[in-house]
Amino acid sequence: MRIASKPLTIVLCCFLVIGFPQPVSSMEMDLGEFTDHKYDTPVSTEGALRVPAAKVESTEVVYGQSGDQIHRGYLSRPTATEAKSALIVIHEWWGLNEDIHSMTEQLAALGYTALAVDLYDGKSATQVRDAFGLSTNLSSNEERGLENLKAAYDYLEAEMGAAKIGVIGWCLGGKWSLKTALMLTGEIDATVIYYGSLTDEKEKLATLDMPIIGFVGTRDRLHKEFIAFDANMKELGKDVSIHIYEGAKHAFANASGTVYEPVAAEDSWEKTVKFLQAYLN
Repeated sequence: MRIASKPLTIVLCCFLVIGFPQPVSSMEMDLGEFTDHKYDTPVSTEGALRVPAAKVESTEVVYGQSGDQIHRGYLSRPTATEAKSALIVIHEWWGLNEDIHSMTEQLAALGYTALAVDLYDGKSATQVRDAFGLSTNLSSNEERGLENLKAAYDYLEAEMGAAKIGVIGWCLGGKWSLKTALMLTGEIDATVIYYGSLTDEKEKLATLDMPIIGFVGTRDRLHKEFIAFDANMKELGKDVSIHIYEGAKHAFANASGTVYEPVAAEDSWEKTVKFLQAYLN
């Protein structure tokens, strides 16, 4: 009896800590994110503190509604010029916090209407356990997340009058940046993926019809996914550019976190700026 009770105790503890039951695939992804950030905290990084290149105006907006869920986000626009292109900005696993506001303002300062979406419906996290719970819930409700992002696209197109629309995200946001591109493959004009989980399903990748740039470090568990993604996309004849940074960890360019790596982060930012200029201007 004592031998049987130990596994039962372990299983019960797993139910309490991890939150079973839910799909295995989403659990695997979220456990990976938990591992990536288990010693992390959402402190402002040098990326978030980067000075915007120009003046912007920012405000909180309602950008749509899915069922009974009203979608609220953070909108930034340049003050000196009329932005003809726009960006959907997708937050890290911490949620839509002030550091993502800062990154949104930096993107707006480059000449875009930048809308930071909120995939957590008004919630954010300062502790790893809470971020894990929010991320897991999002993975378990993928259709709801996609409806949120479609509402953001529609808002930028119809309300903001954007002629071209791109998408950018870090970490969890990088994963959802690709999901957005796959959902709106004939509509998104440029996609930026910072170390987000990718798919290797060629049938899905074959539908992508926009330039894509991606960034990952060699000390990131996802770097092999990026190598495979790069090979698959090139085999399919797609416009893809993957940049791998030797020694860089997961979240090296995040706006919030403790593993910010200035050299890799600044180089990837410069490449992002040039990429957006090339395909959204």
